Amino acid sequence: MTEWPPAEPADATAVAQHRDELAAAVRDHAGRIAYQLARLQGGDYGSATIETDRAEWTVKYEGGDLEYLRYDPGRGDEVYVVSTKQPPEPEALADALGDYDAFVAGFNDFVASREGVLDDVETDFPEVATTDGVVAERDRVLDRVRAVCDEIAAQLQRYEGGDYGTFTERVDGTRWELKWDRDGASYLRVGGTGGLYLLSQYEAPAAADIREYAPLFRGFVAAYNDRVAGLESDLATVEL
Repeated sequence: MTEWPPAEPADATAVAQHRDELAAAVRDHAGRIAYQLARLQGGDYGSATIETDRAEWTVKYEGGDLEYLRYDPGRGDEVYVVSTKQPPEPEALADALGDYDAFVAGFNDFVASREGVLDDVETDFPEVATTDGVVAERDRVLDRVRAVCDEIAAQLQRYEGGDYGTFTERVDGTRWELKWDRDGASYLRVGGTGGLYLLSQYEAPAAADIREYAPLFRGFVAAYNDRVAGLESDLATVEL
């Protein structure tokens, strides 16, 4: 009959403490590898796999900090030597650390293989063409379009009253819409909802769009003038 209580369980404190000390040392050292890898690859996150005679080592980083270091011997279970979870079992850690020096040497060779790669790269690049001429022409055309639209807006405010309004016309089947307020033209849109803003409070249209629609703006102005002429004709028939 077994005596009770049985023998006390073995105290694993010393083994666990030694394991934790080794894991912390590896984390610190491998963290420096991750930092150097991040500098080499030039990104906020990434990874590299280093092969040794015994295994493949994968170091992964994020924000320049080590995320994990994985040891994969191929024939056995892979071991996360460093991870965001619990440390590995002592036996697995010992097996991995037996190949750690080879991993570091492989990483150093990995870095060395990149040295000198950029030595022959020329930095005598062609001169960058300026957009000054294009911008000046764009502004010249749009400034004139805006000046005309502001004048139309002022006339519409005089006639219709109020602080804001819209004027729409179809020119050769295309809808043009001018929205105005007390300060003048708010926008000039071609093509209805989802169309092109020839004038707006935001960015200017592309030069190709200006080239396409600016000549057609004459038709919009003519349509406005015809509308005004029609109103004058209607009023001319009123007898008091």
